[in-house]
Amino acid sequence: MKLWTGRFHKELDKKTNDFNSSIRFDSRMAKEDIEGSIAHATMLGACGVIDQKEAERICAGLEGILADLESGALEIDPEAEDIHTFVEAELTARLGDAGKRLHTARSRNDQVALDDRLYLRKQCGMLYGQIKELIEVLCKKALDYKGAVMPGYTHLQRAQPITFGHHLMAYAEMFQRDLARLKDAAQRMNVCPLGSGALAGTTYPLDRAMSARLLGFDDYTHNSLDGVSDRDFCMETAAAVAIAMVHLSRFSEEIILWCSWEFKFIELDDAFSTGSSIMPQKKNPDIAELVRGKAGRAIGDLTTLLSMMKGLPLAYNKDMQEDKEAVFDAVDTLHICLTAFVPMVDTMKVLPENMRKAAAKGFINATDCADYLVGKGLPFRDAYKVTGALVAYCIDHDLTLETLPLEEYQKFHALFAEDVYQAISLDTCVNGRKVPGGPAPENVEKEAQRVLALMQDAVWPYDEGGETP
Repeated sequence: MKLWTGRFHKELDKKTNDFNSSIRFDSRMAKEDIEGSIAHATMLGACGVIDQKEAERICAGLEGILADLESGALEIDPEAEDIHTFVEAELTARLGDAGKRLHTARSRNDQVALDDRLYLRKQCGMLYGQIKELIEVLCKKALDYKGAVMPGYTHLQRAQPITFGHHLMAYAEMFQRDLARLKDAAQRMNVCPLGSGALAGTTYPLDRAMSARLLGFDDYTHNSLDGVSDRDFCMETAAAVAIAMVHLSRFSEEIILWCSWEFKFIELDDAFSTGSSIMPQKKNPDIAELVRGKAGRAIGDLTTLLSMMKGLPLAYNKDMQEDKEAVFDAVDTLHICLTAFVPMVDTMKVLPENMRKAAAKGFINATDCADYLVGKGLPFRDAYKVTGALVAYCIDHDLTLETLPLEEYQKFHALFAEDVYQAISLDTCVNGRKVPGGPAPENVEKEAQRVLALMQDAVWPYDEGGETP
């Protein structure tokens, strides 16, 4: 059954019908389509647009369809044009004329806009929970390794000493922003388009506030053209997902480096590694590599949505059917990546001894050496120049700042004394960075505990839905 066949005298060409159909991907919104239809029928009955008893029959019929779909007693017809057509056809087959009254004062344009919002609201909540779990794992690991000294890098060159806990908390900060973006996107999508009709509303006396309330929306859309043609919420969701995937990709890149023999800062659990078909010694970080690769896929989904929408006039256009495949793929990609990534991070073995050995090389305490001279009264620019000359001398003579004799120090400046060795020790360098946001172990502990407390209070606000019709 096509919902638009009255105007036409011929059946749609089979190949064209397959091209036009969206049932293969919008069937996943069956539950949301039925929930929206139950709210719509309930509102129609309450407003007297259809008979109250008939509205109750429609709702009972829709609940039966949902129950049968969930139990497997009913399967979605792959030949249906879309999920809306399938549900209405099934309802009509069960109820007769009563089923045909469901679509009163509604268009597929406002119906699909509703289904998209209901579905993505739930999906954002699922992703929110997964990212929250990842943040908690990072915080707990940061507490375990708050004092594990490692080199911090800029330009992938050893720069200054930090701790592994501090490094992990940097990602915890990133993922907290991802939580905020998902929540923010959901807040703006949480308005009900039902009642917008095809583009110009309807002459029926609808209670749009009731529909919105029944479905757990904060409000209804206030312009019928925008109500059916707005896909900002799809683009925002895809953008939030793409940024989160970029964060996962950056983290994956570091994990890949860290578990290489060149770094050997961590070792991934066997459950999250693979081997080589020809080289028996290999232990490959395939999960991290896949996450890094799939980030490009999520970025592509966002680009698809932006490109699809950029040239569309108001109101609905068939191009907008492309929104679902792109945003669904983005959500699915982040979900499957987090499903593997969270336990991979949770179970990885940290090798703090190797981190500390790496930190002992590379002159990453040079800034602290300069700060030592500043503390003795030398201007920073002069102290910087002296320390640079010291580093060059050490490199030429295969020495480090820790092994350079005091008499050699004093050849570069008379302010150097025996206490320089304490000032440039890795523990002093790290422990002294107590400025808020710095890597001192006490800071790491404070921040990890603060973020864990935030996660306890971080609750997705849209899980409960609306009122029971």
